[in-house]
Amino acid sequence: MKVLFVGDGQLGQMLGASGISHGHECLLYSTRSHEVKPLSAQVSLTWSLAEAIEWADVVSWEHEAIPADVIAAADGKFLMDPARIKSLTDRRAEKKLFDDCRVATSPWQSYSTAAELDKLLSKASEPLVLKAARGGYDGKGQWRFRAGDDRAACVAAAGNEPGIVEHLIPFEKEVSIVGARGKDGSVCCYPLITNVHTDGILSYSLAGIDEIPAALQQQAEDAFHRLTDALNYVGVFAIEFFVVGEGAAAKLLVNEVAPRVHNSGHWSMSGANCSQFDLHMRALTGMPFPELRIEPTLMLNVIGAKRIPVGLWHHKDAQCHWYNKEPRPGRKVGHVNIRTANQDTALTWVEQWASKLQVLS
Repeated sequence: MKVLFVGDGQLGQMLGASGISHGHECLLYSTRSHEVKPLSAQVSLTWSLAEAIEWADVVSWEHEAIPADVIAAADGKFLMDPARIKSLTDRRAEKKLFDDCRVATSPWQSYSTAAELDKLLSKASEPLVLKAARGGYDGKGQWRFRAGDDRAACVAAAGNEPGIVEHLIPFEKEVSIVGARGKDGSVCCYPLITNVHTDGILSYSLAGIDEIPAALQQQAEDAFHRLTDALNYVGVFAIEFFVVGEGAAAKLLVNEVAPRVHNSGHWSMSGANCSQFDLHMRALTGMPFPELRIEPTLMLNVIGAKRIPVGLWHHKDAQCHWYNKEPRPGRKVGHVNIRTANQDTALTWVEQWASKLQVLS
């Protein structure tokens, strides 16, 4: 099968590599330079977007901000309505989807103007999180507000564009589920994993390491089914949750979703018999999903660092991935997957290496 991926960043490259390993032909379309590129090539083809779409049997994406001209040009080559996915680039539409699907999330309200935001904040009795409706990731485009804070300053910072106001959740930890839905509606999900963020950026993930109750896994898979069925989704889909409460009283609240392969699924490249990129290719091409086998894995992001130290490249338990990006503070430029027996060992790795691999500011 011939597959064109919209986007030529690290996710597009890893998707393309998976596609080629499955015997498919893959090209990437850069939404920045508007060029068609072979996998891993620094030199673009002379093809136009229209020629690449004509060549392809199917068009997919590495990011949900699909340009309108691509959506229009590739109509009929997508396996689902991409306009439904593009709508999720607006947090108001995302939150409405959660409500429509009866998936639990933090109480929220939207605002369109600074005056509307000011009115919402004037009535605040609970700590709040403000998020810009569009853009913003890794902690960007977000603000916190508590009664007694400088309301005018908060409105000045967050009220220049539409957004949402939601209750700040006192969560126990953050988890995510990554899975895939096929064209026939079949679903394959990995177990929930634990994610730890620093300054709003994913620092590391623990997969198959800490014990997560079966009831929470069931809640997560139920949410996965509800949301992907509502979107008639095909491919890999990720959901980030807050765990609220402890023990038998614990429950999940959806934080946000990613209609694509996701950073919190990178551990699967060495910690599962089928990576998230392979799952996506299987969904696109109609191959059956496998019975997943998981090995305890730590995924440690490389953020803003100039390089991954040689000691990690040669370590028998580590698998390094470098994205060939210009490093700057806060920018994800690679990740390292580490096979580890237990949580104590994983956290020892984090303590030893996170400061060497992560430059946040």
